[in-house]
Amino acid sequence: MAVGEWKQATEAVATLEEARQLIAVMGGELDSAHRQIAQLRHRVDQLCRTVFGRRSEKGVVVEQGVLPFVTAAGTVAADASDEQAAPASAVRAHPRRHRGRRPLPKDLPREQVEIVPDPRELVCTVCTSAKVRIGSDRTEELDYQPASFFLREYVRPKYACPSCQSGVVQAALPARPIEKGRPGPGLLAHVVTSKYADHLPLYRIEQILGRQGIEVSRRTLSEWNGAVADLLAPIVEAIKQQVLAGEWIQSDDTSIEVQDPEHEPAYRQGHLWVYRGAHGDVVYDFTWQRNRDGPLRMLAGYRGYLQVDAAPAYDEVFLTRPIVEVGCWAHARRYFKDAVATAAVEATQVLLWIGELYGVERAARERPLDEPARGQLRHERARPILERLRVSLPPLALTALPKSPLGQAVGYATRQWAALTRYLEHGALEIDNNGAERALKPIVLGRKNWLFCGSEAAAHRAAILCSLVNTCKAHQINPFAYLRDVIERVSTHPARRVAELTPRLWKELQQQRAADAA
Repeated sequence: MAVGEWKQATEAVATLEEARQLIAVMGGELDSAHRQIAQLRHRVDQLCRTVFGRRSEKGVVVEQGVLPFVTAAGTVAADASDEQAAPASAVRAHPRRHRGRRPLPKDLPREQVEIVPDPRELVCTVCTSAKVRIGSDRTEELDYQPASFFLREYVRPKYACPSCQSGVVQAALPARPIEKGRPGPGLLAHVVTSKYADHLPLYRIEQILGRQGIEVSRRTLSEWNGAVADLLAPIVEAIKQQVLAGEWIQSDDTSIEVQDPEHEPAYRQGHLWVYRGAHGDVVYDFTWQRNRDGPLRMLAGYRGYLQVDAAPAYDEVFLTRPIVEVGCWAHARRYFKDAVATAAVEATQVLLWIGELYGVERAARERPLDEPARGQLRHERARPILERLRVSLPPLALTALPKSPLGQAVGYATRQWAALTRYLEHGALEIDNNGAERALKPIVLGRKNWLFCGSEAAAHRAAILCSLVNTCKAHQINPFAYLRDVIERVSTHPARRVAELTPRLWKELQQQRAADAA
């Protein structure tokens, strides 16, 4: 080969190699662009579902024909066709019960109106004899009368000796919720219940009172709420001790806006933490930062199980305290549900297995089973499902991109596997942290109405009142009736027996008194 031809061949080979390298680089950039597009599409889909879609997490919507065929051994058949596609287990539909009208409460005040025929119709037109009453029909009508306000006037006569006019005596005023204040226990209970149970902002309460001819400014209403919170703070401390005395606690947090004139902008973001005990009691705590300080302070001295959603704020708690972490299958399920749009077959299969885990819990509730029997049922039916899940995660981790929705779901389940399976250790533990999330829902609803807290002190007082109101709801107690009674009694109640005023024990004592009276 001539020198010129060799040189041309060498240059052609070099050019070809450069072209191959350029193609490889462009191919890598194209793959990266495709991954980025997939991630952006996933984010857009999530935002669209958040804004326009259903908030309920029940069920999974996937395209027809993408569900894998699950064999009796729990494995996916490789040759499964679209015609063979079927879910792993059928979900039992909830029966619809047609009970008709619900009866009205028997203790409602009744106004009886008797409607009699015209006197001329009470005479028989055939024999002219007087007609006699042979029965009656009763029709109930539920009506409404606006709430009424009244003034309670305390009259305290003075007595003195008529001879020397000395030794004047006068009865002392009873203990009042607010010293030298005008509101009574019922009005204070109404204001607190309206804001923290019915989520009414103070300006609406001001308008409602104004329609009744009562002019009370929203600033005064805010001061009343603060006074009630300070008065009932020892009861919330007793609820906290009851929560810490339980075998397990569920915890979560949400953000709230707090007004701070010294800060720019004037509203800062704080965090309200909930701690839910085994008996349903809930305690809220306010902190500025979403870090370890709040949980470490609240859980000081606690020993037991803590169920959370793997937030980093709890890591120090599990490292430094004798507290055992329990995971949340609802959060794990949420990750796989988000992955259905990009990996329908793999994510749907995992969701079906998680659904079977919840089916075991549903069966335990319907029987119902005590804690030992519930734990035994989990070992018999839930443990094989969990083992099937554990074996399926590593292959998914090898095929899914780490930052893809499926990769994130598999990564979360793998990192949290020990905590996610810990609910098998004790029949009293729950499969998820939904109890804490339900306890935060009233805060989120209220936040949309009253928008913010006026100061850091107001945020702490809001935590106190929310603890009382939502603990009442957890025990099916009328918050107004409870607050009305406790506000009236707390000033004279012995401090050593303050636990009797917590909603759970208060309800037990009320039921005991009713039984004794019967």
